[in-house]
Amino acid sequence: MPRPTRQSPERGAARLRILEAARDVIRAKGYAATSVDEICARAGVTKGAFFHHFASKEALGVAAAEFWGCSTGALFASAPYHAPEDPLDRVFAYLAFRRALIGGALWEWTCLAGTMAEEVHATHPAIADACGAAIFGHAATLEADIAAAMAAGGIDAPDAPSLARHTQAVLQGAFVMAKAGGGEAAAREAIDHLTRYVALIFGRET
Repeated sequence: MPRPTRQSPERGAARLRILEAARDVIRAKGYAATSVDEICARAGVTKGAFFHHFASKEALGVAAAEFWGCSTGALFASAPYHAPEDPLDRVFAYLAFRRALIGGALWEWTCLAGTMAEEVHATHPAIADACGAAIFGHAATLEADIAAAMAAGGIDAPDAPSLARHTQAVLQGAFVMAKAGGGEAAAREAIDHLTRYVALIFGRET
């Protein structure tokens, strides 16, 4: 997922600052290693304010995943990859956009939803479900362009929803490879291979 603006403790409501702090700290350290005290310090709020808005750390985890889905959804909705008239060009522009987001500190360009889902899927199913909604929800936004490109090219398989989900599987895997020591190069390599795969399906030169 993309790199939203860092949190600004001096601006906005306490709930928003807490969510922004959770987004950044959990991406950097993971859910288990992130404490409520650390989030409060990062957000510039009291612990009382935290529990006024969130009944528990788990409730914050669910809300943070939902916040991630909404905020990144807005970023992608306004991204330049929607501009090309040809739907296949839009698909390639999307992949190029995802590649361009890679850079800087690792936590800044990896995915909160993917990070939490890997860690808590067996221990905090409510958080995992919220992460899944964010990831699968984003995949669904690609289906229309993929389907239109397939129709224009007379291509029957794979179906558009499965190819949309595959793009996200590759991206999440790219983030894991980066965290495992491959860094930015591993993530870019994964997206480059994905781009070639899509080009092969559609018979497009890359």
